[in-house]
Amino acid sequence: MTSKAKRVNKALDETVQLRHPAKIHEAMRYSLLAGGKRVRPVLCIASCELVGGDESSAMPVACALEMIHTMSLVHDDLPCMDNDDFRRGKPTNHKVFGEDTAILAGDALLSLAFEHVAAKSTEISPDRVVRAIAELGSAVGSEGLVAGEIMDIDSEGKDVSLNELENIHLHKTAKLLEAAVVCGVIIGGGNMIEVERVRKYARCIGLLFQVVDDILDVTKSSKELGKTAGKDLVSDKATYPKLMGIENARKFACDLLAQATEELAYFEVARAAPLYHLAYYIASRQH
Repeated sequence: MTSKAKRVNKALDETVQLRHPAKIHEAMRYSLLAGGKRVRPVLCIASCELVGGDESSAMPVACALEMIHTMSLVHDDLPCMDNDDFRRGKPTNHKVFGEDTAILAGDALLSLAFEHVAAKSTEISPDRVVRAIAELGSAVGSEGLVAGEIMDIDSEGKDVSLNELENIHLHKTAKLLEAAVVCGVIIGGGNMIEVERVRKYARCIGLLFQVVDDILDVTKSSKELGKTAGKDLVSDKATYPKLMGIENARKFACDLLAQATEELAYFEVARAAPLYHLAYYIASRQH
């Protein structure tokens, strides 16, 4: 993960350079290069390599995924959304550049993501590039991440069932992780069976990511998390610990991890090893 993340960071730094108008590019770079483990880009590259592709082929889509993810964080932190002051241990984008610039920086990252895939995937067949772009668009749109966000907002202060909570997070969190692995397999030339196997894997680790996030929110400090702890409790959001209790939430996380790794049994063990390890990383992360 460390070596792949370093190469992703280098590619992102080269893609989003300081140019005119300076303020918007500074704001884009501020959040895009603020750190993080680059889970989505690494998942994309690992999935491409899983079916015989290579890192260079997957890198444009990998960078696009991080741009889209960063956009979602910048917008999610805004006062009209989650109203957060810190992200990855630093003041959030709107705290540094203002709300207007933060919104535009997110917009710019989103549009650049699709431009980057189309312009830089020159060695990949047009059919595969179009399929990858369609997958990305679906993951981020009104039936993907945006759907999850609006359902999440509407659920605040309301009684939400476990099924409703799962539906929120399948859209809000899992969809972009799903796009990461599916796009990787598409770019790598994988077949439909391989696409569906990694799609199911990603849905499991997407929910796993959220369950762990919910647990950390009530068990760790703001310093440990790098963002404000306990916000879900304050805003009366539906979370897995709230609906299931901490211990049952931890058991659910273990079950999701088992389901995710079961989907990988279809593939050659050596090639699937990074995806196994990424699943375990998501399950055991502490911030």
